[in-house]
Amino acid sequence: MRNTAFFVAGIVLLLVQSNLFRVIDPLLRLAGVIVGLQEDLVVPGLLPSLVLPLILFMGVHEYSLLRGAGVAFLLGYLTDLIGVAPIGLYTSTYVAIYVLARAAGVRLAAQTTPMQAGLVVAFTLVHSVMLLVLLAIFGGNAWVPRKLYPMAIPHVLATGAVAPLVFRIASRIHAATMSGSSKETAGSVRV
Repeated sequence: MRNTAFFVAGIVLLLVQSNLFRVIDPLLRLAGVIVGLQEDLVVPGLLPSLVLPLILFMGVHEYSLLRGAGVAFLLGYLTDLIGVAPIGLYTSTYVAIYVLARAAGVRLAAQTTPMQAGLVVAFTLVHSVMLLVLLAIFGGNAWVPRKLYPMAIPHVLATGAVAPLVFRIASRIHAATMSGSSKETAGSVRV
């Protein structure tokens, strides 16, 4: 039940993520007009990843390795299909990030908002480096990683900025899908 809820939330976040540029670009243009710039205010790579913080939440909170990796795999595959990335790029990196977050989850407790943002910034930077390395090795064009690497830092910062919101959504899903047995045992203790 919980994994299905995270998968559905991931699909919704992926659809929002894939259309986020339609909101951010006009806002940047408006900001440029307000500031008085003659040119459009453009920051390449400023679009955040909304699915990556969800995968990190699942990894840090010690869900089943097989089920969590399966959800990360499916969300990565859907990201590959919706985006213009080669099939398998996000599929493999999302699973790798989930496993890394799972390994680090024992040592990192993302309870506070600054810790959540810091955790997501660090893992998004690792994810961006993984993507650039895989594109450099397996990509057909050598210029693609060279054109993409300047976009990594704005992407990392934008993802870190939206991470507390995604973590809040994920924690609500976590609370809503708690097993009924723990609620029943808490109620029976009161009697």
